[in-house]
Amino acid sequence: MDFDDIINHLGEERSKYFNAVAPPIIQSSNFAFDSLNELRHKLTDEANHYIYTRGNNPTVEILRKKVAALEGAEDALVFGSGIAAIAAAILSNVKAGDHIVAVEKPYGWTNALFSKFLPRFGVTTTFVDAREVDNVAKAIQPNTSLIYLESPNSLTFELQDLEACAILAKQHGIVTAIDNSYASPFYQQPLKWGIDIVIHSATKYINGHSDALGGVVCGSKALINRMFSNEYMILGAVMSPHDAALMIRGLRTLELRMRRTQESTEKIVAFLETHPKVKQVLYPFSPTFAQYELAKKQMTGAGGLFSVHLDLERVEQADAFFARLEKFAMAVSWGGHESLVMPSAVFYNITGRANSTIPFTLFRFYIGLENPDWLIADLKQALDSI
Repeated sequence: MDFDDIINHLGEERSKYFNAVAPPIIQSSNFAFDSLNELRHKLTDEANHYIYTRGNNPTVEILRKKVAALEGAEDALVFGSGIAAIAAAILSNVKAGDHIVAVEKPYGWTNALFSKFLPRFGVTTTFVDAREVDNVAKAIQPNTSLIYLESPNSLTFELQDLEACAILAKQHGIVTAIDNSYASPFYQQPLKWGIDIVIHSATKYINGHSDALGGVVCGSKALINRMFSNEYMILGAVMSPHDAALMIRGLRTLELRMRRTQESTEKIVAFLETHPKVKQVLYPFSPTFAQYELAKKQMTGAGGLFSVHLDLERVEQADAFFARLEKFAMAVSWGGHESLVMPSAVFYNITGRANSTIPFTLFRFYIGLENPDWLIADLKQALDSI
């Protein structure tokens, strides 16, 4: 099934809801049955029947089917947030005494899961520079059960060679999981390279409108069924039907948004790379990016998230640059319609806290759907002022 069929038709049985072109939101906590035998039958496969919305729901199921198909997966589960999906995927594949090999600079709350939460249950993690697969191989221990990747990550955009990591993991009987939020299913499908589990913060590109939280885990039927019976149903961090409907709506325009944001970003990156106050631009689809060839091999595009190092000597200069920006909102997250900036300088000069190890010269930008010339003019006036 091609991309257009998936986002517009898959999972939508319009004859069931009066031929409405938009599927209704089934905002019901539970579902009734006509007989004991019907309920007995459905209890044997709660993941694929409607009993209680914490398990399955018609609106949520449409989203599950669409995202699984976009990733080329057999099945998917959707969660109430990205970190809920990440936690479920990891917890489903480790037990007390196990070891994880993870990329050295994962998303902050993923890092906290590895560093603070899992050690309470006897699970240890080794963080490695996974740009070189040899570093991953050297970190593997007899009790390693999971290799966790982010390619690219969401600050400095290091990539991992997915095919090489998958081959290595299979040689050792280790499960591989990747946070694919940066690329979205439109620009990268890690299962094609042999990765076992694909995770998304659906809050980002899948939703695309900055008005709902969500997470997705995609994988084989066996992996998803095991997760459903344990981490999904027991922990209960599920997505509501209302948020699922917002995600379905977001998927309708995923291709349009991804193409628009990449086109705008490439134009803005080209401008920034020529400005004397910009020391370095970090964007996987820029020819100046260190892993550009690997990015082109694994991805068909790179979306709208990138970082820049500015030529600054003092934190106060970073503050002044940010203060001059008029068209970029300062906010965490990304993937919506609006352009954003996240200055690393925000983690400096906080009373009672040590300064961040991330250089204050680093700014992360997300380019939304606005006119790129409008954004370039704003960046130029702010850069020219420092």
